[in-house]
Amino acid sequence: MYLVIVVIVLAVWYCLRYYRWLKNVYFHVEKLNGAPRIPIIGTEYIHIGVPKDELLKRFLRYLEKYGPLARTWNGSQPDVHMTKPEHLQVIMNKYITKGKQYESLHPWLGQGLLTSKGSKWYQHRKLITPTFHFKILENFMPIFVEKTKTLLGILDSKAGGDICNIYPDITHCALDIICETAMGVNVNAMSNDDNKYVKSVYNISEVLLWKALRPYIPYFLFNFMKQGRKFKEALDVLHGFSKDVISKRKKFLKSKINKRKPKDEDVLGGRKRLSFLDMLIEASQDGKVLSDTDIREEVDTFMFEGHDTTTAAMSWALFLLGNHPVVQEKVYDEIRSVLKDKITPTTLVELHRLRYLECVIKEALRLYPSVPVIIRDLEEEIEIDGYKLPPGTQAVLHLHMVQRSPDHFPKPHVFDPDRFLPENCIGRHPYAYVPFSAGPRNCIGQKFAMYEEKTVVASIINRYKLTAIESMREAKLSTDLILKPHNGVLVKLERRE
Repeated sequence: MYLVIVVIVLAVWYCLRYYRWLKNVYFHVEKLNGAPRIPIIGTEYIHIGVPKDELLKRFLRYLEKYGPLARTWNGSQPDVHMTKPEHLQVIMNKYITKGKQYESLHPWLGQGLLTSKGSKWYQHRKLITPTFHFKILENFMPIFVEKTKTLLGILDSKAGGDICNIYPDITHCALDIICETAMGVNVNAMSNDDNKYVKSVYNISEVLLWKALRPYIPYFLFNFMKQGRKFKEALDVLHGFSKDVISKRKKFLKSKINKRKPKDEDVLGGRKRLSFLDMLIEASQDGKVLSDTDIREEVDTFMFEGHDTTTAAMSWALFLLGNHPVVQEKVYDEIRSVLKDKITPTTLVELHRLRYLECVIKEALRLYPSVPVIIRDLEEEIEIDGYKLPPGTQAVLHLHMVQRSPDHFPKPHVFDPDRFLPENCIGRHPYAYVPFSAGPRNCIGQKFAMYEEKTVVASIINRYKLTAIESMREAKLSTDLILKPHNGVLVKLERRE
């Protein structure tokens, strides 16, 4: 008898809940165009079994069919896909909470800048912003130069020979740069890619993508699967490494505090090669402002966001230059006029003078944004283009489609760096080009990224003539955690005279 009552109560509770969901969520979202929803799985069937080098292409076709405002269902969770700069402007400025899909990053990054929200995000953003002051970034230039020269030495052995894939070499260079700038340590990824930390970075990124494509697998089950165990092993290595480095750096800085000269007290002053970690430790005020966990989360976030993304940006720029020899020679002429007989840029002044190269990098990021999609959680109801979107909807912002809109970029699939000459930017919608996001949650490290990318790309073009093996039409796009070339960057390198 009691069992019957319990079953009836649960059935009534479920029916009421289902009715509220239909009324408050389903009927509103279903007014948008999209594939038919199937109970339990929603519309997840549209990409099940699709290879990662076909994922983006498949979704582009979906958005072309149902956009510019389309819906999908992750079970009973509505996702609304937005492809106009007007959409991005509203969402990026009003909603700062990242989408539920970012929760898969929490075990690694915790509540760092990328994943945190509310007062914690505001506090940390305000605290960390000064660490990206241009004077501090200038102190990172020796690291950019040192690692770039090591990369050139590796590429020298490949020049004048067969076709080579330079993507892994650029990846290792970016990882060495980010490790030394973020933590003050050298993992020697370029000379030893068997390093346990390096392998763990790659492994955890691979597993995160695997899990992201399978949202229907609950975490309690994922933890017992092969991929879950691989994730845990990589996580232990990464967190153990970060904690060890933080502990040692705190002891080192404490031992040095009494030896510091008065003029060195200014964080923006004369000290050289201060790492991001060192500045966070100073700002922590012995744990009063930032705990060791807070510091680790921010360092891990900087590692995650500043490694693969810059690799992809540099690689796509080199790929495009290898496909467009006339543009490549124009970049080379500019580099020679600025650097003269130098191998690499060594100052921010020189980087600022490489204006056409910056146009090239910006155009590469327009065509191939490192992060092609950003997701925000709509915490309150909003109306977009006459459609009411209920609280809890995930707003999926498709930067790659916005940046290839013919309404804002004539012949959008053509590589044309001149689009970013000052006179050609006048009148363009401010949210038509947002590879570093925009609004309050724009990328805090975008200047760091641009300086690193200009240093590495300028040095490579200064030394070699690149010929790409794959054309833009032939290149397959791999949708990992970032957008990268599926086959790497296949080129022939010819040493310049």
